[in-house]
Amino acid sequence: MDLFEHATPASNAPEFTVSEISGAVKTMIEGEFGHVRIRGEVGRVSRPRSGHMYLDLKDDRSVISGIIWKGRADALPQLPEEGMEVVATGKLTTFPGQSKYQIIIEDIAPAGAGALMAMLEKRKALLQAEGLFEAAHKQPLPFLPDIIGVVTSPSGAVIRDILHRLRDRFPRKVLVWPVAVQGAKCAAEVAAAIRGFNALTPGGALPRPDLLIVARGGGSLEDLWGFNEEIVARAAFDSNIPLISAVGHETDTTLIDFVSDRRAPTPTAAAEMAVPVRMDLFAALDNQGA
Repeated sequence: MDLFEHATPASNAPEFTVSEISGAVKTMIEGEFGHVRIRGEVGRVSRPRSGHMYLDLKDDRSVISGIIWKGRADALPQLPEEGMEVVATGKLTTFPGQSKYQIIIEDIAPAGAGALMAMLEKRKALLQAEGLFEAAHKQPLPFLPDIIGVVTSPSGAVIRDILHRLRDRFPRKVLVWPVAVQGAKCAAEVAAAIRGFNALTPGGALPRPDLLIVARGGGSLEDLWGFNEEIVARAAFDSNIPLISAVGHETDTTLIDFVSDRRAPTPTAAAEMAVPVRMDLFAALDNQGA
């Protein structure tokens, strides 16, 4: 029997190259979906030297790969972390080289304050388990620091309030290290400032402070998020210079508060913790002399 006797006749369907099919799929997906908003949990996250960020968005059944280009990643107020529930906005496209589809993410944010709080509690538990909050690590504040280093925005009411309160109580030399106090650059700049002050030489041309104050005015959870970043908490914990945290209003709490040597409810209160009242000291001396 001829093996090819009953062979299926050649199909009349058109023939495409692999690239032609890949291009058609790409055109269809990009044209059909355009911009989309996807809610999901952040899975694998990586950021190689290129600065681009690669991540997975997932739910209990599916996974979509995502890319955030470097320029956009640098501008994000909060970088996505594994386990965070987010809403990502972007454009679906395909990667023909691996027959994959993915989302080019233009904006990504926690899915509400609840997602941020869940991430904060997770980070807080991690640092607490490492012992960063223990009282044994707290340094005493100097009674009368000669030089005070302030990490804050160089403009605005916070630095003016601190300087005004110091002048009223006991004028001291103040070095200000200007930083962004919210936004994508906040955490890196604050951590660098704390480390930078610690790297100065005591008595040098730019002398090392005897006390640090990290300060910012009040704001929303999102506004204060830079002070909840792990790099800021670890920089404060590693500081050999005693450090007062004064971030937000009295009811605001950030991770730097738990690792600092003292927490002040407001920036003005931080200045009051930093120095005694000069006239009270004079009065006490007069009493002792009498």
